[in-house]
Amino acid sequence: MRRLVTVESAAVVAAACIAIYILFIGPFIGVADNGDFLRIMGTVGLNYYDAAESFEDRFFGYAHANFAYDSFFQGAYVSTQIILVFIARFAGMIANSDAFDIRVLGAIYTLLLLAAVYLIIRHNKTESRVTGIVLAACIVFVFCDIAYLAYFNSFFGEPVSFVFMLLTFGLGLWLTQQERPSNKVLVLFFVSVVFLSFSKIQNAPIGVAFALIGLRYMSLKRDMKWRKIAMWFSIGIFLTAVIMYITAPKDLKHINLYQTVFFGILNGSPDVEGDLEELGLPDRLSVLAGTNFFQTDTAIKQDDPSLKADFYDRISHTDVLLFYLKHPGRLIDKMEYAASNGMSIRPYYLGNYEKAEGKPSGTLSMTYSTWSEFKNKYLPRSLLFIVIFYVLYFAAALFEYMRRPSVRERIAIELFMLIGLVGIFAFLVPILGDGQADMGKHLFLFNVSFDMMLVTAVVWVVYQLASLKRSRRRSYYY
Repeated sequence: MRRLVTVESAAVVAAACIAIYILFIGPFIGVADNGDFLRIMGTVGLNYYDAAESFEDRFFGYAHANFAYDSFFQGAYVSTQIILVFIARFAGMIANSDAFDIRVLGAIYTLLLLAAVYLIIRHNKTESRVTGIVLAACIVFVFCDIAYLAYFNSFFGEPVSFVFMLLTFGLGLWLTQQERPSNKVLVLFFVSVVFLSFSKIQNAPIGVAFALIGLRYMSLKRDMKWRKIAMWFSIGIFLTAVIMYITAPKDLKHINLYQTVFFGILNGSPDVEGDLEELGLPDRLSVLAGTNFFQTDTAIKQDDPSLKADFYDRISHTDVLLFYLKHPGRLIDKMEYAASNGMSIRPYYLGNYEKAEGKPSGTLSMTYSTWSEFKNKYLPRSLLFIVIFYVLYFAAALFEYMRRPSVRERIAIELFMLIGLVGIFAFLVPILGDGQADMGKHLFLFNVSFDMMLVTAVVWVVYQLASLKRSRRRSYYY
């Protein structure tokens, strides 16, 4: 007889209740704009609701629920996030033609999260009921934390990375659990990979990794149509990732290069002039060491025409990578800095409340924040801790991989290992692509990957203990 209430359905109900309470009941909770919203809003035809609003009220301190409708394509930001915001915009206009309520977008993210929660638990639970309950409890406890959910009521790209990372993993597991995996589920898996990989330019390397595992899915079924879907989607995602990086807007590349060199390599450098010489840059740029692209008091303005010939035309991210390969100690120093910021899921400098709530600028909501606060305050903020955790995680994954001959099981384990690989990409890309700028926020996807790995590790340990208990019980009776 089938149970009326399954572990996965109970988890979905619990996650839904938490999300509804945080995002849609009571005072509005979102994340304040740090200046990034406009590139999304300009593309989808939205604008700030109060045109006369002061800088202090619009940015950093207060979140906003309502936005004004405006004309489309006042910009051309390329991201899969645009698709979701377009859908939300049209749905929001049907509900209220006077103002766009960002909670419509939050509702879309919430539905995607609930689907991911269901799939991960449904296709990852074992014959051990205790293990399934622990998995469900960990997912609801960790991934329904306000540090993750508050992003849903914002125009930041982080929630796209978050929900599609979970959804991709859930769909990938589903494919490995089916005797005859569905072509439709395979397509959904790749669509989820597309949304994850191309939500941000810095996620493009993730697309390459998922394209490789996509090719591995070809072996799950001999059907020619199945194999063509897996092959062409994998090739398409790989090529799109490369093209997306190559064709990134020049302005965005300039910002990233400036940050990477002056706020990264030269920030705290023991020999600024020597580093400039090695990078093939003129000594006069030493006055910019330690500055970021958005400062207004730099000795040479970031858009000064002379910087085109002296800097932007001379340097590339390949040069940055080669520099760090020649100076591994410097890279480790930057990794230590990243690790010191790597356990903060939420941006603590961006407020969660609307100004109308009467709370001080920058006030954060602590509702259902146990995990994010514990992680931020008590988990070690050191590169050594992260390295040890990764070594143990991959050691356990390789142990399971070696003792399981089934192709399906091995691909599932490869998917678990890919979580760790995504975390490595997400940890290194901000260092190589944006220096030390806003490091905590840029490590968001690393946090998602780390938390997925931690939940996996806890559930694996519980499963081993449950298996040991069952084997002892059988030996007692026989």
